Amino acid sequence: MFQKAGQIIAFLFGDARRNSLEHRVFNTISLLFGIANLGGSLNFIDFAQYPVFLFLAHLVSGALFLVFYYLSRFLNIYRVLYWPFLLLISGFLTISILRDAGSQGGSHYYMIMAVLVGTILARRIGQVLLAFVMFTLLTAGLFYIEIYDPEMIVPYPGTNEERLMELASQFIFMMIFTAVIVEILVRNLNQERGKSDALLLNILPESIAEELKRNDRVAPLHYDGATVLFTDFVGFTRIAEQLSPQELIEELDNCFRLFDQIMRKHNLEKIKTIGDAYMAVAGIPEANPTHAVDAVLAALQIQRCMEQLKNEKLAQGRDFWELRLGIHSGPLVAGVIGEKKFAYDVWGDTVNTASRLESSGEKARVNISGVTYHKVQEFFQCEFRGNVHAKNKGDIEMYFVTGILPHLAEADGVTPNERFQSRYWAL
Repeated sequence: MFQKAGQIIAFLFGDARRNSLEHRVFNTISLLFGIANLGGSLNFIDFAQYPVFLFLAHLVSGALFLVFYYLSRFLNIYRVLYWPFLLLISGFLTISILRDAGSQGGSHYYMIMAVLVGTILARRIGQVLLAFVMFTLLTAGLFYIEIYDPEMIVPYPGTNEERLMELASQFIFMMIFTAVIVEILVRNLNQERGKSDALLLNILPESIAEELKRNDRVAPLHYDGATVLFTDFVGFTRIAEQLSPQELIEELDNCFRLFDQIMRKHNLEKIKTIGDAYMAVAGIPEANPTHAVDAVLAALQIQRCMEQLKNEKLAQGRDFWELRLGIHSGPLVAGVIGEKKFAYDVWGDTVNTASRLESSGEKARVNISGVTYHKVQEFFQCEFRGNVHAKNKGDIEMYFVTGILPHLAEADGVTPNERFQSRYWAL
C-alpha cells in the first residue's frame, strides 16, 4: 500500500530521484492552488449574492494554476514560471480583497501565505527580497485604498454575524493551507536529506559519516589489529584491449558489485578501487577480533565466484579474468583527511604489505601472510609457500589458503560464519 502511495505521489509531484526539491515543491503548490481556487469558485456561484467577477476570478486563476502545474510537471520549465506564478497570486489576491469587503472580508490574510510561497520557491536571496517587497507594497496599497478611497471596496453583502463567520473560516483555512505547505516542504526536505545521507553512506561508514556531520572532520583512529584484503585481475590489460570502454566498465562494475556484496556479508569495509584493483579491510571502523577469519572467508568466496564466472565465459567462448588475492594482518590508521572530495582511507605498513601479498600471489589463489596464518590456522587448511621475496619488503612468510577445515564446514543448518564465530570465541 505504501509503495503504491509513493508511486502516486511521485507521479503527481515528481520523482525525488530525478526532480529537484524546488521543482517538486512548485508542482505541489501549483496543483494545490489550482484545486483550491477551482473549488473556491463554487462558493461564489450564487450570483444574486456575489458578483460574477469573484466567481470568474477563482475559476480563471484556478485554471491558470493548473496550467502552471502542467508546464512544470510535464514540460519541466518551472524555473521560468517563478514570477508569472507570483504575479498570478498577487493579482488574484488583489481582486479578492477589493471585491470581498477589503480587510473585513479576510482575504488579506493570504498575503502572509503568498510571501511564504515566494520564499519557499525562490532560488536566490534576491528573489526572496523582491517577493517580500512586492507583497508588502501591495498590502500597504490595498490598506491605503480602504482608508482613503473606500468606495473602491465592495462591501460585504451579508449580516455582521455572517461576515464574522466567514472571516473566521478564512483565517482557519489560511492556517490549514499554510500548515499543509510547510508540511509538504518538510517532507521534501527530509526526502532530500535521506538522499544525501544515503549518498554519504555509500562513501563513508555510518559511524564515520555521523562524526563528520557532527564535527565537520574525522579524527584518524589507530587500530591495533585489522586485516587488509587486496585483489587484482590477471591479464586485465590484454582483455581490456579487446573491449570497448563501455564493455570494460560494465565487466568491472559487475565484478566489483559482486565483491561489494561479499564484503557486506563478511563484515569487511570496502575502502576503494584503483583501476582493476579492489581493497577492503576487516576490523574497521568497529574493532572486531574475528577480522582475520572474516577476511579469509570473504577471499575464499570471491575466488569461488570468479571460478564460476570463468566457467561461464569458457562455455561462451569468451576471455575471462582471473584474480590474484593477498591478505595481511596488523596495525593501521584509518580515517578521513582533507576537506574536498574526501574518502575513508587506511594507512600504515600493514596496507603496503597486503599489497605485496597480492602481487606475490598466484591467480585463483588466496595468498596470506604468516601473521594472518597464525590468526586463522585453527579454521582453514593452508599450504606453506615458504619465505617469498616481495618488492621493497624483503622475504615474507606466505601461505595459500586451500579451504575450510572439514569440521568447520556448513552442517546441520549452521553456516560457516556461525560456526567460525562460536569456534573463535571458544579458543
